[in-house]
Amino acid sequence: MSHTRRTALGIVAGAVFAPSILRAQSFPTKPVTLVVPYPAGGPTDAIARFVAQDMAGALGQNVVVDNRAGASGAVGTRAVARAEPDGHTIVFGNNQTHGNNMFLLREPGYDAVKDFAPLCGVGAFEHAFVVRNDLPAKSIAELIALAKADPGKLNYGSTGVGSGSHLAMELFMARTGIKMTHVPFRGAAPLVQELVAGRLDIANSTLPSVLAQINAGAMRALALASPERNPRARDIPTLREQGVANADADSWAAFFAPAATPAPVLEALSKAALASLAKPAVAESILKLGFTLKLRDPAAFKPYHLQEIATWKAIIADAGVKPE
Repeated sequence: MSHTRRTALGIVAGAVFAPSILRAQSFPTKPVTLVVPYPAGGPTDAIARFVAQDMAGALGQNVVVDNRAGASGAVGTRAVARAEPDGHTIVFGNNQTHGNNMFLLREPGYDAVKDFAPLCGVGAFEHAFVVRNDLPAKSIAELIALAKADPGKLNYGSTGVGSGSHLAMELFMARTGIKMTHVPFRGAAPLVQELVAGRLDIANSTLPSVLAQINAGAMRALALASPERNPRARDIPTLREQGVANADADSWAAFFAPAATPAPVLEALSKAALASLAKPAVAESILKLGFTLKLRDPAAFKPYHLQEIATWKAIIADAGVKPE
């Protein structure tokens, strides 16, 4: 091959690869928007803000949290699926936004797998059974007896139809044969408010959203829907310890970008997020909320994500929850 032809090929190859390399090198060119598809003030929002604050240093640009609540997290998630795939718009999603919405919303407006590239798995929110202080049930056995005495009389709150707190309770009711009435809220903050006020009987809520209120004596915890006790709440027994099997429900959380985002940009975002989460100060702030950290890079998260979708799809079908 002649020198001239080699040079020409080199120029062509350079022209093909240059834009994506340049794009990665110049990324980010402006602040990164991190969409939280839930209201401000909840534990999901708090975790996103700890990470956003720290990631700014690694990226050399501010990471701005944008709360876009609505439709069980679908409003904000849909906006990111349709955003310019240049890495400047990402989302802090979970098993609701990037899993259950596929089966529980008639028109989520996005595909949780095809429309997104995972940046990293963060870990899971464990669910705690919490009741209003004056509910006459001090254990899971007493709660089951109370519910069975008058089916449908007890009401339980969730952070929305198809949320982890909704499906965890559906799973619990299916396993114990009880019936309670569902009251969905738009996020954790209003649910907690109603429980503290005594207008709501029970919730199977993520531990971070209720831990401060449990510790302050504003509500009572009966059980943790997890295989083991949580080191931040050692006195809360698990469901298994109280004789209820196969009703554990952890709600995972992860960062995602639009699927068409260039690979070098995804890598830069992924590395920045994982590095932030690995810092002791950031990790400690998150653990204090009662969240369980389990970091997964994109390669490890993808099979886990698909397995989780399959598991909860079956639970939704078994519980007979219909799309809205």
